[in-house]
Amino acid sequence: MDELSRREVALLKATAANRVDLTGSAEPDVRVDGLPFCDPTTARALVHAGLIEASHPVAPGDRAPARLTAAGAAALGLATLAA
Repeated sequence: MDELSRREVALLKATAANRVDLTGSAEPDVRVDGLPFCDPTTARALVHAGLIEASHPVAPGDRAPARLTAAGAAALGLATLAA
């Protein structure tokens, strides 16, 4: 991803603030504050680009908190996050 949209940045910031969870699947469903994210295509693109991921292995259909990857933190200009 070359340049992030405001929506992408907002989702990355929400992920950094521990407000995001996602399902384990090839096309994960993403929620922010318990509500479906308004743009599932964008959310899935961030997952597929390796910017956010589940915080632990999750079975298909189950939910897990999301976390920023090192690439996601770098995209936001954050220092390296502790694992």
